[in-house]
Amino acid sequence: MLAGKRILLIIGGGIAAYKCLDLIRRLSERGASVTPVMTAAAAEFVTPLSVSALAGEKVFTALFDLTAEAEMGHIELSRSADLVVVAPATADLMGKMAHGRADDLASTLLMATDTPVLIAPAMNVRMWEHAATQRNLKTLKEDGIRVVGPNEGGMACGEYGPGRMAEPMEIVEAIAGALGEGPLKGRRILVTSGPTHEPIDPVRYIANRSSGAQGTAIGAALAALGAEVIFVTGPADVPPPEGVQVVRVESAREMEAAVQAALPVDAGVFAAAVADWRVAQASDRKLKKTREGLPVFELAENPDILAGVSQMGEGRPGLVVGFAAETDDVIPHATAKRARKGCDWIVANDVSPATGIMGGTENAVVLITGEGAESWPRMGKADVARALAARIAAELETS
Repeated sequence: MLAGKRILLIIGGGIAAYKCLDLIRRLSERGASVTPVMTAAAAEFVTPLSVSALAGEKVFTALFDLTAEAEMGHIELSRSADLVVVAPATADLMGKMAHGRADDLASTLLMATDTPVLIAPAMNVRMWEHAATQRNLKTLKEDGIRVVGPNEGGMACGEYGPGRMAEPMEIVEAIAGALGEGPLKGRRILVTSGPTHEPIDPVRYIANRSSGAQGTAIGAALAALGAEVIFVTGPADVPPPEGVQVVRVESAREMEAAVQAALPVDAGVFAAAVADWRVAQASDRKLKKTREGLPVFELAENPDILAGVSQMGEGRPGLVVGFAAETDDVIPHATAKRARKGCDWIVANDVSPATGIMGGTENAVVLITGEGAESWPRMGKADVARALAARIAAELETS
């Protein structure tokens, strides 16, 4: 899927640099050519000889290579590739990129390039969570830099959390998506995410604890596989993913209208936590306390967006995926919901308070299909999203 594509791979100085040897091999197997650039620190973790042997290319390390610079070599390197990939992207490299520093070959190439850039961050969890790193990440995303990972897991330093570099095949998929060559190339997929807010009056509303994190991760994972993603989101805590078409809504009725406007699509993933009810007659003024007692609200049922799309005739997506957030009897309730709604798959999870899943960084889901229930291990929400996106790609390929 990457035949003939040219990748400029900048290897940063972190323990995750060893993964780049496998990354180069995976890219080469798929027909891509890799031109490697190593920082001085990267050579402390993997040898230029190893990198060169796998890439079949010279490894570039020095900015002041007089022979190459006589021909403005760093300019040519930065612009002859189809994609620049930085892996691992250390905190130092991200800082240089965000602030426009160019004091070595790697940072100079990144300043000189007009080629799309994808980074795979890797660092200690405290460094990743540091305010400076998060500011730099925000700046890079605003500059159009694509990001894959990092994942959660154990660190070489013994700590656990976000900061592990994405695995080589995850980076390959992100590269394919960035180049428009992923398995979902040409596919149009709708994703709903986040909660809905149902107004009581201008300052109060009915809502739930959904953060939108899982929906955002799914949108990003599908886009990384090359899909055109229409991302319909309620007022979520987390920002929408990069590289998708974002449609912002507040209420369930607004979400239903946005979903209908997005059709037709190849697949629909309905991850939003839509409020089941709304106040039938929301006040246009702030309600005040009175001596007459508590106000009484009449509730009205919100539209069932998942059932509406699942049961439509002509124009129904080829694959409809719903979500079920349960607090008990997860599999029986989710199986019944799949049959009742008419969708193809249900992704179910236990959101009882003890699990820490609602609003947390991890998820433990059960995929309900026509073949039965498949329990997945607890993992980060980004990992769940990538696994689900891969299953969707495989399903659409056979349909």
